Amino acid sequence: PLTRLPDRLGRALPSWPGLWDDRPRGRIVRRGSASRLPLLAVGGTHDPFAEDTVALWRGWGGPARLLLGPWGHRLTADRPTIAADRVNLGALYVRWARAALAGRLEPDRRGVITLDGSGRWHGMGRQAGETARTATWPFGARTGLRLLHGAEFTADPARPVRSDDLAVPADTTCADRCLLLSPPLPRPLDLAGPATARLHATADTPAADWAVRVTALDPDGRAEPLAFGIVRRTDPPGEAAEITVPLGTLGRRLPAGTRLRTEIAGHHFPAHARNPHTGENPVTATRLVPSRRAVSARGSALHLTVVARRRYVEPVPEICR
Repeated sequence: PLTRLPDRLGRALPSWPGLWDDRPRGRIVRRGSASRLPLLAVGGTHDPFAEDTVALWRGWGGPARLLLGPWGHRLTADRPTIAADRVNLGALYVRWARAALAGRLEPDRRGVITLDGSGRWHGMGRQAGETARTATWPFGARTGLRLLHGAEFTADPARPVRSDDLAVPADTTCADRCLLLSPPLPRPLDLAGPATARLHATADTPAADWAVRVTALDPDGRAEPLAFGIVRRTDPPGEAAEITVPLGTLGRRLPAGTRLRTEIAGHHFPAHARNPHTGENPVTATRLVPSRRAVSARGSALHLTVVARRRYVEPVPEICR
């Protein structure tokens, strides 16, 4: 169990158990809704905590600005970026602070998000609904996501699907995930906004995690992470359930020829603790049992927000007005 890690390390970690206590999320967002101070929320589309940044911006009571760049948690790029993707954050902070202190910020909620890989930035906020639409890839459809294998699979905590490896097993005799693949994109696609997977699925255990990972395969077959989400369910064993898995806010330009590979699994380890499938707390449980899963194409689909009418902006002026 995770709580026994200090024992295995042979050292005292007195604050470790407290990290795993159940704590209500969203407290800062709720408090921020009553604030009238200006807010600048800065995050990265490659940051696993990007949705906390977006939630803070959406729920803020005062003038709010959001900047989501092609960065990870340290607000630095995980790979080389083109010059147009780069922003001098220090200079931006100073310029924004001066505008806020002088009362020059417009009293609304606006932001910009990178279209990573293009050097372009897309506006978010009150006008975003006019420039975006939802594109759907239904499971099993010719133009959607074709099932490769794993309509029925086993999520085994002893052999969890790993979060640190994008490779998928070639041996499909004992599937550990449901694997689907789209046809190549006929034209470039700009993604700017929330993504969601909706599943019609069944588990034979009283507790189950549903992890969805979407990977972009470029025309040469190179894999890059695109989206990920995980939800915990306690549905009656053996009963089909409608499951919605939020996949975060995406900002990416996908070139023509890109294929979307979608994996549905029961684990995403070690980024997420293994679910024992018994209903016990995963951080204290010692008994692990496999979970048989089934995913139905009927009613299952991947939904991505795409830019329908491009509204490119310059990030610094947009944030500071």
